[in-house]
Amino acid sequence: MQHRHQTTRRPPNAYDLDELTDSYDSKRDPYAGDFEEPKRSRAFGLIKRVATSTVVIMTLIVVLVLGIVAKTNFGKGKPPPGAAADTSLNEMLSQMSNQQMDPVVAGAEANARRRAYEKQVALEKAAEKKRKARAKALKEKREWEALKRRMSNDPSAAENQAYAKKMNALKGWGGCWSSLLTMWNHESGWNEHASNPGSGAYGIPQALPGSKMASAGPDWHNNAMTQIAWGLSYVGARYGDPCRAWSFWQAHSWY
Repeated sequence: MQHRHQTTRRPPNAYDLDELTDSYDSKRDPYAGDFEEPKRSRAFGLIKRVATSTVVIMTLIVVLVLGIVAKTNFGKGKPPPGAAADTSLNEMLSQMSNQQMDPVVAGAEANARRRAYEKQVALEKAAEKKRKARAKALKEKREWEALKRRMSNDPSAAENQAYAKKMNALKGWGGCWSSLLTMWNHESGWNEHASNPGSGAYGIPQALPGSKMASAGPDWHNNAMTQIAWGLSYVGARYGDPCRAWSFWQAHSWY
């Protein structure tokens, strides 16, 4: 029996799946948006979860940092182990080891010690200066007393000059000492017994007459201190100071 080849004919409403797939255009499909919405929802959820995780992590980091800072700051004000509540600063510092001591406290202690040392040094220098001044004054006083004792017993020309220099300085004429020294060298050679037979002038300042010096003391004839005291008073009253008296002497050979 001979079979005839039959061609299967598809119904007019049947479509090839491949053709349908190839010919599909999502842009022209009015319902295409309904299928894309779930994709956007999943992406948004993923972003939300990531953002939430980041916020949580940052929050934990901030809390951790604040905890460390708070622990460090509060720990600075606590006394060292074993220190009582009323322990003084020096006692606390003595109980703290080098590792426990705060650098600021250590610096403050060093500055306090430095200031105390500088104050002590200044006090010692002032005391030493005062001691030297007292010693110098005492020495000068003793020398002055000894000089006056020698002056009452036939003093030398050098001793008369030393006494006159001291008295001249006490009058504020220290800068004119060389003028007085030279002038009385010419007048008497600093000899309290010097006498000018021609004029009658007498003594170290060559008072004319010599009895004028009695206004300074009754012992004017032999006491060099009395003569010097009178001579300085005369120079001050007539010329103002030995510098002016010496200038006059240079012009006239007397004063």
